[in-house]
Amino acid sequence: MTEEQVKKATDHFANLVREQLERVERMKHEPDWTDFSSLDKIIIGACSGDGIGPAITEAAIIVLNFLLDSEIKSGKVEIRRIDGLTIENRVKVMKAIPDDVLAELKECHTILKGPTTTPWKGNKYGWPNIESANVSMRRELDLFANVRPVRVPEKNIDWMFYRENTEGAYVLGSKGVDVSDDLAVDFKVITNQGSERIIRAAFEYASKNNINKVTVVTKANVVKRTDGKFLAMAEQVAKEYPQVEWDDWYIDIMTAKLIDPARQSSFRVITAPNLYGDIITDEAAQIQGGLGTAGAANIGKRYSMFEAVHGSALKMVDEGREKYADPTSMIKAAAMLLNHIGYTDESAKLDRALDICSQYEKKMVVTGRDTGVTGEEMAKYIIETIKSPDLEQKWKGYQ
Repeated sequence: MTEEQVKKATDHFANLVREQLERVERMKHEPDWTDFSSLDKIIIGACSGDGIGPAITEAAIIVLNFLLDSEIKSGKVEIRRIDGLTIENRVKVMKAIPDDVLAELKECHTILKGPTTTPWKGNKYGWPNIESANVSMRRELDLFANVRPVRVPEKNIDWMFYRENTEGAYVLGSKGVDVSDDLAVDFKVITNQGSERIIRAAFEYASKNNINKVTVVTKANVVKRTDGKFLAMAEQVAKEYPQVEWDDWYIDIMTAKLIDPARQSSFRVITAPNLYGDIITDEAAQIQGGLGTAGAANIGKRYSMFEAVHGSALKMVDEGREKYADPTSMIKAAAMLLNHIGYTDESAKLDRALDICSQYEKKMVVTGRDTGVTGEEMAKYIIETIKSPDLEQKWKGYQ
C-alpha cells in the first residue's frame, strides 16, 4: 500500500460525497407531481431498446393504439417513437444514454421502454462495460419508485412492490474504486429524502386501497448505517398511517418466506432499498410465472417510465427468434402506463384481457419458438378479447 493509492481513493470518495450532497439538495426542492388531466396533450415515448425490445414493444404499441384510438385521432395523446437507445448507439458514444436520446425522452411525459442490453465484463460481443441504461434513466429522470404488481389468484397472492430506484447499492454501481490490484471498494448510498418518498409512496398506496399491511425489507441488523436509516425512516413514516399495520423483514429470510405457502399470502405491500427490491421482485415474478409475465412502473414526480422487468434476450436474436418473444411483460407495462396517466377503464380492460389470455383461456401460447405464436399474434388475441362484450363476466368467472 502506498499513500498515493490512499489519497487517490479518498479523493474519489470525497467527490462522490459532494455529488450526493448536491443530490440531497435537489430532492429537497423537487417539483410537484405531474397532473395528466391538465395537459393539452399527453406524449408517450415508445422507446424500443434493443435485443427483443423492438419486437415486444411493437406488440404493446399495437394494443395501445387500439385502446387509445380516439384520443390519438383527436390529438389528446401522441405515441412518439424513440429508437436510438440501442447498444450499438450507446457504445458508439460511450454513454449509457446518448445525449440526443435523453433529450427526446425529456420531451415526453411518460415512456414505454423495451429492454436494453447492459454489457458485462468479458461478453462475447466485445462491448465495453458501460453503465446500465436503466440505472442511468432512473437517475436522469429521477424515477425513484419502481412499482411491480404480482398476482397469483390460485395461491391467494396479491403483492405490490415499491422498490427504491435511485440510490442504494446501484446509484454508484459504476463509480467504485480499485484502490490497488488487491482491493476494490464499491459504495452504497441511502438518504432521508430518498427513503422517505419511497416508503411514503408504499404507505399511501396501502391507505388509498384499504390494504392494512406494509412490509419493509432491509438488512439493518448488519448494514447498520444505510439500511438502518431506511428502517428508521419507515418507523417515522408509519406513525402518520396508524390505520396501516407494518412489519420489517431481513432480505435473506424474506426471500424464503415469499415461497412459503404458510406465509406468502400474508404479504401485501412491500417496500425495500434498490438491490433488495431487485432480488425479491424477480423472485416474485418467477412465482407468478416468470419474468416474461411481469411489467414494472418507474415513477417520479415529473416523469414516469414503464417497462418489462427482463433483459434483452440477445440469444433469441442471435437465433432469429425475436418475433416469438413473449410480449406479456410489455403489455402489462402498457396497462400500468394507462392507469398512471388517467385511463383507468382502459387499463382495467387490458389487465382483465391479459389474465384471461395468459392465465386462464390460453387459446394462444407464446413459447419463444415457432412452436408458439408470435408477439404480434398474441397482441391481436388480447385485442379481440378486449372487444368481447362479456369481458367482465368472463374475467369474474375465472376468479
